[in-house]
Formats: sequence, C-alpha cells, structure tokens
Amino acid sequence: MSSAPPSVTDAGLLDALAGAAHRVERRVEEALGPDGPGLDRWRVLDLLADGEGHPMSGIAAAVRVPAPTLTKIVDRLIDQGLVYRRVDETDRRRVLVLLSDRGRELHARLAPAVGEVEAALLQELGAAAGDLRLHLGRLAR
Repeated sequence: MSSAPPSVTDAGLLDALAGAAHRVERRVEEALGPDGPGLDRWRVLDLLADGEGHPMSGIAAAVRVPAPTLTKIVDRLIDQGLVYRRVDETDRRRVLVLLSDRGRELHARLAPAVGEVEAALLQELGAAAGDLRLHLGRLAR
C-alpha cells in the first residue's frame, strides 16, 4: 500500500499557494492605500518605472493578465494621467506604453511602502526566503 505524498498543509499545495498569494496581495493593497492604483495597476506602473517603453504584449506577459484586461488597466491609467502610449520610433508598427511624469511621481511615492511589505515578508520567511523564491520562480515558468 502506498500512501499519498505529504501535502504542504491539510488543504494541500494549491490552497497553500492561493492563501499565500492572497495574503501578499492584501498586504500590498494596504500599502498602496485606499486611493492607490490597486495591485494590477501597480504592477504595470512598477514595470514601466524602468524608463523603457513596453509593448502591450510584453506588459501582459510580465504582469500575467490577459490582453483585454491589460487594455482596460492601461486605459484607466491613461485616464488618470499616469501613463501614455507612443509609437515606437524604431518600429512604427509598435505602440509602447510609458510612464508619465505624474506616473513616475506616484511610483516614487508608493515604491518604498511596497518595498517595506516585501522586506517584511522576506523577514518572516527568514532563511527559507531564498529557496522559496527560487522554487516559486521555477513553478511560475
């Protein structure tokens, strides 16, 4: 008789991952504040903070949202004056999304709070943080 492989919790790996993701998302949302951009919009702003223009397909892949959802997110960020679209100067067929000055200011103001959340989570994990990050990265690929 073989026994079932051990699970991370009584609920299993899927529930443990979902619970952890929910907790992290909730803490980041709290750090962004009630009037903040929200997690999905924050992830787009954070990606664009590198100063490079990104095509919609690249943003969708990086933040892991479907293209129609990303279009809604970017449209809302444009309406708020946080990002803008521009034709790629090297390939006129591509449209890039970039942070506006207002978007850069918002990112600069919120990034320390989000960084504090990440630092607190890493501290909670202690020595296991590096291995966990490695394994989660492997699962995400």
